[in-house]
This record gives sequence, structure tokens and C-alpha cells, in this order.
Amino acid sequence: LADARQHPGQAERRPVLFISVPPAATPKMLVSEFARFLGMPVTDRLNQTQITGAVCDLLCELGTQLVLVDDVHLLDTQRRAGAETSDQLKYLGERIPATFVYSAIDIETSSLLSGVRGAQIAGRFKIFRHRPLAYATEQDQAVWNDLVQAMENLLRLRAHRTGTLVKHAAYLHARTAGRIGSLSHLIREAALIAITEGTERITKQLLAEVELDAAAEAQARPSRPARHT
Repeated sequence: LADARQHPGQAERRPVLFISVPPAATPKMLVSEFARFLGMPVTDRLNQTQITGAVCDLLCELGTQLVLVDDVHLLDTQRRAGAETSDQLKYLGERIPATFVYSAIDIETSSLLSGVRGAQIAGRFKIFRHRPLAYATEQDQAVWNDLVQAMENLLRLRAHRTGTLVKHAAYLHARTAGRIGSLSHLIREAALIAITEGTERITKQLLAEVELDAAAEAQARPSRPARHT
């Protein structure tokens, strides 16, 4: 939205690009993910160099300023394919005038930061450790409430009352221990149940019946009744 305000009348701009690193990725698989996000056709006849050139040119034309790359811990630089894919990411970062943000799990212990290639990557990036969102201060609560509201705004349930989930924001934080992924799973699963059962709305009782991931369930404060089918 901020980019749209700064560049009115340029709806074709794509300020942000997001991809996930595929399992056992090769350089061509990686750059093909860039192409798919941009809606570019990728055929077997196109080689890695051709796809890379087309992607870089288009991203420059579209004014892309931020490139988000998730699951980079899947790159095993101890193997040839992983090392070459890491080099491909480095090349893309040099060709595209944008800020690159990598997201990973336990990045410090992964092979991505080891060896000569790892030293180059470590010298180009800062590491920010993401922790679950807190709910202690008014500012913490405002951030969490905004997140809940944003997710609730995406619901397309006919009988759901907007603001219901925000009203239960404290409960949602207790259930998920402040984990964004757990919150997204909880709301999504509750919405699916609401659609399946025909109620088309999410209640606190319904939220209580959704089973979450092990980490979130271990820290959940209240005990919840088992769901009967």
C-alpha cells in the first residue's frame, strides 16, 4: 500500500516477491519459483540461464524492492546441488536491486553458513531471531490484536461477526503461545469446521475444540474437552 501511494498510476509494479525454497532444490528449480510467482511461463525448453535473465529483467522493470526467500535451511551446501543453488541466490541478489530477506529454522547450525560459501553469506546478512509475540504490555497487545484482526478480515464466513476473534485475542495468545503459525492454523482449522458443519461462524467454544501443534498444545493454559464426532 505504501508503494502504491508513492507510485500512483503504476499498478503493474511488484514491490515484493515471495518464494519458498523447494526441497532438494537445484538452481533452475529455485529461479523457476521466482518465475512462477511473477506469472511467467516456464517450459522444459528454457534453460537456467534463460529463466534467470528473464526473471532479473522483469523484476527490474516491475520495481521490486523486497525479495523474501523462505525455508533457506533446506539448502545443503555440503552437496553440489545445494551449493550451486546457494550461488544462484547470491547471483540473483547481485542482479536484482532489491533487499533480500532469508527465513530459516536454526540457521546458525545449518550448512548454509559453513565453509567458504557460508562465510560469504554470513558477511552479507544480519541475523534477526524471531521469537513468539509477547502479550505483556499494551504495545504487545496492540501488535497481537492487529495480527488477529488482519487474519479475521480474510475470513469469508457468512455468519461470522467481525471483531469476534479480536475479542478473544488474549485467549488466542494463550492457546498459541504467541506463535504466528499456530494462530494461522487455529483460525484456518476453525473456519474449515464452521464451513463443514454449516454454522459459518467461529466461536470461542469452536476454537477450544481445535487441536494445535505439539509446541502450542504443551503451553496452552486451560484444558480443553475432546471433540466428539
